[in-house]
Amino acid sequence: MKLARDTALLAQRYSLQLLRNPAWLFVGLSTPLLYLALFTPLLRGLPGVAGRSTGAVLDEFLPGILALLAFSTGIGPGFSVLFELQSGLVERLRVTPTARVALLAGPILANVAAMFVFDALLVGVGVAFGFRLHLGLLVVAVLAGVLAATVSAFSMALALRSGGEIQGFAAVINGMNLPVLLLGGVLLPLAIGPLWLRVLGHFDPLYYLVGAARTLSQGHLATSATWQAFAVLVPLCALTVAWATRTYRTAVA
Repeated sequence: MKLARDTALLAQRYSLQLLRNPAWLFVGLSTPLLYLALFTPLLRGLPGVAGRSTGAVLDEFLPGILALLAFSTGIGPGFSVLFELQSGLVERLRVTPTARVALLAGPILANVAAMFVFDALLVGVGVAFGFRLHLGLLVVAVLAGVLAATVSAFSMALALRSGGEIQGFAAVINGMNLPVLLLGGVLLPLAIGPLWLRVLGHFDPLYYLVGAARTLSQGHLATSATWQAFAVLVPLCALTVAWATRTYRTAVA
């Protein structure tokens, strides 16, 4: 009971912090919208895609952007942890009776909830341009939530491990960002790439979410891509959250 109450309070606190930062809200929503506006017309010129309607192109492209949103929103809590380290908040939490797991779970829940809001707005824009809705999107939401929770836990633990060094943390995150997105096949499917690139993609968790999201968004539920995504993302999330929880307990012990 205490754990649930502490988690809810910390999730509310983190949500209020996000709402008080309009720049974050603007960037968080405008970036995927810009991908849709600027990249979708380019895709219509690719071989095999030329002549297809905007809605048909979005059926392939929008699921990848939803996966991109899950990854990018998950990075945010790490920077919040860095600011809390510099302000001394983490030190003050050492003497509070707050459940240590709640310190991690609260921000993760708030971050995943914010991602769902962005996803809903993005899908709404896509529907206006012909994107077709399927029940598989509900499964996509579950998988995206699992990945967002994984990345959030990883970024928060990494921020604590960095000792409050924003430059070092930002360098690691920026260094990971581009390879993860490209090997995930977010913008272009890896199927059109060489064999070595397709092999490397299987070491990228985002790759499995993108593949599952594209099949699920077309109404195909029981596919190998979906089962592979659950088989990879759920254990990875459990391992990452366990590592992040241990890191948090050590930091505020």
